Amino acid sequence: MLKRQILRRARESGLTLCTAESCTGGMVAAALSDLPGSSAVFAGGFVTYSNALKRDLLGVDEGLLTCHGAVSEPVARAMAEGALGRTGADIAVSISGIAGPGGSEHKPEGRVCFALATAHETRTETVDFTALGRARVRRAAREHALALILQSIDQR
Repeated sequence: MLKRQILRRARESGLTLCTAESCTGGMVAAALSDLPGSSAVFAGGFVTYSNALKRDLLGVDEGLLTCHGAVSEPVARAMAEGALGRTGADIAVSISGIAGPGGSEHKPEGRVCFALATAHETRTETVDFTALGRARVRRAAREHALALILQSIDQR
């Protein structure tokens, strides 16, 4: 199970983790805090569903939101970097996407932007999970974010 591997490897490496989530509504934070002893590695998380909270809690620049929209790699990057800076954690993951129903021609249902930030670099990516339905997109995004965290731990 990913969350067990993450917690064990983060503990062994002395790393701390945090999250900044939009469309998953705290699902990654819930997974990371689900196991006993998780407080040794999980610093906390932000659920910033609204643009106002993305700005106020994570410091996402209004210009990024206006120019790119909340579901974009630049905003995901700013979310992850904001969470990292505000918690002092070693690794931050962020998620912003369109779980559905709905979407648009330019940002279809199932599109999710991710960022993973450390003190040395921030990587972003976009995954189109397609219109799997809201619950399935959210679960797929949670699992993808957890895999990104584990990959980052293993690369250190």
